[in-house]
Amino acid sequence: MDRFRELSTFLAVAEEGAFSAAARRLGMSPPAVTRTISALEARLATALFVRTTRRVALTAAGERFRVDAATILRDLNEAEASAAGLHEAPHGRLRVTAPVLFGERFVAPALCDFLDRHPAMTAEAVFLDRIADLIEEGFDVALRIGDLPDSSLVARRVGTLRRIVVAAPAYLDRHGAPQAPKDLARHRIVLATGSGAAGNWDFVRGGVRRVARPAPTLRVNTVSAAIDAAIAGFGIARAFSYQVDAAIARGALVELLAGYESREVPVHLVHQEGSRAAAKIRAFVDFAAPLIRRAAGSLPRPEGA
Repeated sequence: MDRFRELSTFLAVAEEGAFSAAARRLGMSPPAVTRTISALEARLATALFVRTTRRVALTAAGERFRVDAATILRDLNEAEASAAGLHEAPHGRLRVTAPVLFGERFVAPALCDFLDRHPAMTAEAVFLDRIADLIEEGFDVALRIGDLPDSSLVARRVGTLRRIVVAAPAYLDRHGAPQAPKDLARHRIVLATGSGAAGNWDFVRGGVRRVARPAPTLRVNTVSAAIDAAIAGFGIARAFSYQVDAAIARGALVELLAGYESREVPVHLVHQEGSRAAAKIRAFVDFAAPLIRRAAGSLPRPEGA
């Protein structure tokens, strides 16, 4: 007996709740369906269904087997479709999420280029300064900045970023510039509490790690708000270099503590599905990863780094 036919018959009966309905769906005779299920139960030495005169219901063992059987058949169908070339041309709708500023600067252009190359695709980009749940919120791909927790997500590393400390010239004129991380304790600190932010500010100099825990005068939930407050002269903020390079270039912000290096923060593209991910997901990750890697690599690095 073809085991995959057995699984297909079993799933049809489980979903239809009746042998006759499963037979009609599969184009088989009811006796053939009954024989197939009986042979499967005999081989497994367990009852998969409870049969009554009105309906057929799964046993506890049958319910567990249903989950495994559905996974096996789905993987088989995806493998056959991939081998047949059905997944070579990406199509459908892609939902992508990323932190706001990084998404606007790097992910959106990569997504536009991707759509230009694949006219059968549409996409939605949602940029959030928080970590979105791919499954619950229906995203196909997310860009994550920071260390990844252990999870079932598949990750493609696309680069690293570094944080720098900044303040406006007007603030420095009034309060002076910190010369070492410990000096931050006497300054007004603007702390962003959104995605990728941290309350502890790590620095390294001469191989020695220093940790500053500045007490924030102002907490905001987005990095852009913290940067705006710093530009306005309210206090000192910390951000990734790409987030403030334009403000530094025009003189609105000044980099501080440039002699102290900060830990490099990894950047990943993550998605839920594994090696047989949908073609649209594989295609986008393969296309966007080198673009983002080159863009991140071209960002200006702090002096002395």
